[in-house]
Amino acid sequence: MELVDKRQSGGLYERKWERFKVNRQGMLLSVGLDLAVPKTRSCKLIDISQGGASFSVNTTIGLGTHYYLTIVGVFAKVGCAEIYRNDHRIGVQFIKEIDEELLHEIVRADYFTGGVAAKKKDAPPTYAKGLERPQFSLPRT
Repeated sequence: MELVDKRQSGGLYERKWERFKVNRQGMLLSVGLDLAVPKTRSCKLIDISQGGASFSVNTTIGLGTHYYLTIVGVFAKVGCAEIYRNDHRIGVQFIKEIDEELLHEIVRADYFTGGVAAKKKDAPPTYAKGLERPQFSLPRT
């Protein structure tokens, strides 16, 4: 029987998705058990991948384990399940992994002053694999 050191083979610490270090502001949106007004709090995104992210918050008091993450300058709301909480740093796994286009939009936005780089208008982006952004239309009177 041969023992394998998983740290050297990458088995124990191998990540499923490539992580990108970013420095973006975001908002956490959580709904309590009472289903009343959603509660928001600001966060600072530290890193992100297709499957999850880590960020810091001022306080974790009253924060549940499931919430939505929105990133300033990017029109997307991503469902999150908390994996770890270490003081003010939180790591989450996305409920449904985000697509590469949205990930690159977030990473690019970190490098450009003034927000997200201009995108083509001909094809609407998808924000989660298999899901399309909901289209709402209000009747005009």
